[in-house]
Amino acid sequence: MVCRGISLETGKAIEVWIEKNRIREVREIEPSKDLPYLSPGFFDIQINGHRGIDYSGEDLTPEKVLEVCRSVARTGTTRHLATIITRPKDRILANLRAIAEARKRYPFVRASILGVHLEGPFISEEDGPRGAHNRQFVRDPDIAEFEEWREASGETLRIVTLAPERKGAIPFIQHIRQKGVVAAIGHTGASAEAIQEAIGAGASLSTHLGNGSHAQIPRLRNYIWEQLAADELYASFICDGFHLPPSVMKVFSRAKGIQRIILISDVAFLAGLKPGFHKWGHLDVELHPDGRITQVGTPFFAGAGHLLDRGIAQFVKHSGCSLSDAVKTCTLNPARLIGVPEDSFRLAPGAPAHLVLFHHREGDDTLRILKVVAEGEEFDGTEKP
Repeated sequence: MVCRGISLETGKAIEVWIEKNRIREVREIEPSKDLPYLSPGFFDIQINGHRGIDYSGEDLTPEKVLEVCRSVARTGTTRHLATIITRPKDRILANLRAIAEARKRYPFVRASILGVHLEGPFISEEDGPRGAHNRQFVRDPDIAEFEEWREASGETLRIVTLAPERKGAIPFIQHIRQKGVVAAIGHTGASAEAIQEAIGAGASLSTHLGNGSHAQIPRLRNYIWEQLAADELYASFICDGFHLPPSVMKVFSRAKGIQRIILISDVAFLAGLKPGFHKWGHLDVELHPDGRITQVGTPFFAGAGHLLDRGIAQFVKHSGCSLSDAVKTCTLNPARLIGVPEDSFRLAPGAPAHLVLFHHREGDDTLRILKVVAEGEEFDGTEKP
């Protein structure tokens, strides 16, 4: 298989030769005006499900995990962290086992899911910071429960998002860092002091900064500014054109710097379904025609309805950064965060065959995906499932 396009890394026209599931060779070629952009496949550290399949749902099976991987790959996201949110203990363990079994059973899943992100249940109980999570299952950090998660996941747990103000959070952060798991601050109403204490204990990520927060906060001393200013923290952003206003996205990106930004989708299992009213756990939610997902009768979000093909274009449109830098925020940056070799997210001989070919013009709201290669398998990005 041969893929031809403009390398985002070098700006040069190249052709990438693929053999089985690896890049065999990369050659420079003569440029032509109709060549698409060519980049490594995108890596999303927060995917909750897709097209009706929920990683936190009560009926998750290895077969359904494979469906999610193939579905999101069509839009360019060839690798991701399967994300489980606040749920009862037994549900979390069962779904971790289902994902682990899928990775064992299917090589495509093993190549696609680089681990698991537990977003909760050790988060704030307060309205606002709790977001769409079910208060009934929110609880204090528990190291013994974390160890059960690790075992059930086949030791593929990569990130735990928690609120540092909860009882036992600081020793919990210290423990999971010793085990090689990223401690992320999110769904929190913490004081500046608690944020700094969490950073000192080893927290290294802010989960969807700016979202999962109170509707009103003190204008100067608050948990958003405290995290935004912390160079020790990467920050993930949902840049779908809805979750963060354009002016906020511009300020956040300038303050954090490209090297510490990670674009995520936070895509919910409703994404890709027909607009309308749905049940999501304890919530009644509405999937709008434009892709927004809100709690019925409120302006409050319940996850996201778009993947990174939109997120990248929106970030370029509103942050002022280059397309090349935008792609780094969902390839090299998340790889660096969780300790995956960066070479596996470059177009170079020996790297895994995960590529995206797409068109993009200034001002576009979304990338126009033409073709995706995931684990050496080709997907037509122009086909709608």
